[in-house]
Amino acid sequence: MGEKVVSDGFDLSARHRYRRKLKECLEAFEVLLEEKRFERPRNLMGLEIELNLADADGMPRMMNAEVLQRIGSQDFQSELGQFNLEVNIVPHRLSGRVFDQLAEELRTGLGYADRQANEVGAGIVMIGILPTLTDEDLVSSNLTAVDRYTLLNNQIMAARGEEVVLDIQGVERLTRTSASIAPEAACTSVQLHLQVTPERFADVWNASQAVSAVQVAMGANSPFVFGRELWRESRIPVFLQATDTRSDELRAQGVRPRTWFGERWIGSAFDLFEENLRYFPSLLPICDDEDPQSVLRAGGTPGLPELVLHNGTVYRWNRPVYAVSEGVPHLRVENRVLPAGPTVTDVLANTALYYGLVRSLADEPRPVWSRLPFGAASANFDAACRHGIEAELTWPRHGRPGGLVTMPAIRLVQEELLPLAAAGLEAWGVESGDRDRCLGVIEERCRRRVNGASWQADAYHRAVESGLEREKALAAVTRRYCELARTGEPVHTWAPGP
Repeated sequence: MGEKVVSDGFDLSARHRYRRKLKECLEAFEVLLEEKRFERPRNLMGLEIELNLADADGMPRMMNAEVLQRIGSQDFQSELGQFNLEVNIVPHRLSGRVFDQLAEELRTGLGYADRQANEVGAGIVMIGILPTLTDEDLVSSNLTAVDRYTLLNNQIMAARGEEVVLDIQGVERLTRTSASIAPEAACTSVQLHLQVTPERFADVWNASQAVSAVQVAMGANSPFVFGRELWRESRIPVFLQATDTRSDELRAQGVRPRTWFGERWIGSAFDLFEENLRYFPSLLPICDDEDPQSVLRAGGTPGLPELVLHNGTVYRWNRPVYAVSEGVPHLRVENRVLPAGPTVTDVLANTALYYGLVRSLADEPRPVWSRLPFGAASANFDAACRHGIEAELTWPRHGRPGGLVTMPAIRLVQEELLPLAAAGLEAWGVESGDRDRCLGVIEERCRRRVNGASWQADAYHRAVESGLEREKALAAVTRRYCELARTGEPVHTWAPGP
């Protein structure tokens, strides 16, 4: 058969070499940690938002290349589907009127992008999953024509060896198969970055894991997939299943999925990178010429390209990030649990809740993860994704037998977590007015029991009760969602639709 066999774009020796390079990168990373070479704390946060393109009827528009050309800004980039874009906001210091500044930048940038999209019959929509997407939209021919997307699709499908299967039981049940990873493109998210020191990393990551369920409960915005009402944050199971390289047999054996909540609290950033190598085979075994050990011996900072590439194909909901800026390495926690939208005000309220809670929980002398079993945190995440703002969550409370209590997410946030978030934002140095505006949005969502997902679901049922068929009802909901989102008013103030 010959010494080299190419069945998936890489010869047999490529994976061996890549595995060896990964181990060398991990060893170099450990040296960087031991020698404390990382950048000092700068309290920097970053924000990325994935977006949809839709026409005036709320239907997806497969034209991101044309829209990006019109926008002409490096702040906007392509995403997996031709109906997707992503906007990246430059890092900001977490202090002062940071959320007010972010609001101005986002409204200006998104407004400009929307006007450019309007010129070609499209518009920008911030939503977790566009309700009008159909099977015909999510096919390989509608993936963005970028080499890395094509290669990733080919490698995931080759590793899987069979069609992608979506099987989600929620309010209704969805079963679909796909010959590509295109269903992943349905999922548009907000990604929050926080630069931290190695000494601080584990506390921030553990805190992020603990609050992920709260984030989803408050911010859910993805109740519909392919015309079916599923979970309140259906983005989570769709992404997991669309990127799953496991066959049924491997799942039965307990092999871990590449989209992963995790299975334990950690003591170091090293734990996560080491787990990635131990549990997940390479998808893109592309080797760089860098010799990390030689770079270290010369006093330089290695980029660890293989480790970075591999880390990018393990889709943790809270992902570690290693990067080098101006010759100095740094670490970030990338929080990936939130859906996009509905408005800039809503996005920044979610953002403030996250950064405030993480700061307070990471600072606690007796941290929440020492009192909350990891299994309970994982179950909380599942409950929040399924039920959104109506979820019940388990949380450690003083004076309770065993220290744990299960209560409505709304009550937990109102009674305990909003004060913690406020204290955390104060510790960051965020101005009180900025803090109160953002957290006030979360408080009102709790009081009215409304977030993006609940509004969409309620609007859909009203449309159906008025006599509209399913597809027309979903289109009407999407159009009304877009109209109200353009006002900029947060979703809890929206009139019932459509």
